[in-house]
Amino acid sequence: MSDNATGPAEQKVRRLFSAEEIGERVTALAREVAASAPDRLLVVIVLKGGFVFGADLARALAAEGVQLEIEFISLASYGSRLETSGEVQVRRDIEVAVSGRDVLIVDDVLDSGLTLKFARGLMQARGARRASIAVMIDKPEGRRTDIDADYVGFTCPNYFVVGYGMDAAHAWRELPYVGVLEADKDEAG
Repeated sequence: MSDNATGPAEQKVRRLFSAEEIGERVTALAREVAASAPDRLLVVIVLKGGFVFGADLARALAAEGVQLEIEFISLASYGSRLETSGEVQVRRDIEVAVSGRDVLIVDDVLDSGLTLKFARGLMQARGARRASIAVMIDKPEGRRTDIDADYVGFTCPNYFVVGYGMDAAHAWRELPYVGVLEADKDEAG
């Protein structure tokens, strides 16, 4: 597979983390989570961006012998914009009780921190025994609130990344790697 993909508005995607690197990190993260001995683990995958990472992590956790239940939550702070609005909205909530359970919130990117801080607070308010966060990409330069992930795939500069479930205006989610959008040099000028 080429190091670059082209798509909407003649933008190119430069590969940042390969599918192989991602697979190795997911396995390592599953081992870390398993070592924490979760109790009645509920994996809450944040849609839409967290779906690929969440599915891979859930399978890797099962391979490590961790019994879990999977739920989905849809939270919005970006919409079709490239920057967060700062306001988090629940668009789809989970359907099970979290009281007394360990909850692992899984998302694609920890950037501003607003969405994941909201999600963790929501799970804690509902009585989670422990509310941990796993992200594929951590971008600490973009942080607007005091929060860190418990499990991080990769730390990344403040690039706008796509692929492996992450999108730019609903494009690029299908890429098996994480990449950075770049303008096509032939078209840019």
